[in-house]
Amino acid sequence: LQDEETRKDYDYMLDHPEEYYRHYYHYYSRRLAPKVDVTIVILVTVCAISVFQFFSWWSSYNEAINYLASVPKYRIQATEIARQQGLLNKTKEKGKNRRSKEEIREEEEEIIKDIIKNKIDIKGGYQKPKIYDILLFQILLAPFYWCKYVVWYCWWIYCFTIKGREYGVEEKLYIIRRYMKMSQSQFDSLEDHQKETFLERQLWIRENYEVYKREQEEELKKKMAMDPRWKRYRRWMKNEGPGRLTFIDD
Repeated sequence: LQDEETRKDYDYMLDHPEEYYRHYYHYYSRRLAPKVDVTIVILVTVCAISVFQFFSWWSSYNEAINYLASVPKYRIQATEIARQQGLLNKTKEKGKNRRSKEEIREEEEEIIKDIIKNKIDIKGGYQKPKIYDILLFQILLAPFYWCKYVVWYCWWIYCFTIKGREYGVEEKLYIIRRYMKMSQSQFDSLEDHQKETFLERQLWIRENYEVYKREQEEELKKKMAMDPRWKRYRRWMKNEGPGRLTFIDD
């Protein structure tokens, strides 16, 4: 009875002994209440998710580098750059510093991968992870991002709605990306010639984008109509149909 809340419950029980269900509820709710602060639990959970995110992204990035190192086009270019910089000659030292072929091969492989990392800008889901992209930093920086967005939005309204300025290239691409409902990383992963096509067709204008969208849908339908696998699927759906649940009487 050292706790003030517990003493209040005890006094109430003495005054109202007939409400025994209520007494049971308050007793067990206090006995079984979690002893750990909820804030600590949330913080630990966010940190755990953030660590998992970071190492998962690093794994995906390394997988992308290993794949590019196995592609002849990029491997030949990286090897040529390494030769020009004299990096491969250092691995073939003689005398006391001579190493086994396996060690030389592993070092040459690391040199090629390092060159690919420096020369190729990987975008999309396999890009190099940044610590500011993990959940913990996103939560901590959320007020900053929100203020930044409000300032940018006010600037957009002032420049293009009130002042009536013409859109620049970045603004046009931003509008196109919003029409396509793509994230920034997804849009950045597109080839440069695709973005140039978007600008040539003036897709930042809503009417032009709707025409482009219908064309893409029609082209996709034609490809699917000519695809042998899609033809087999449609034939199977027509003849067999999806699985059905039936009840057979004994």
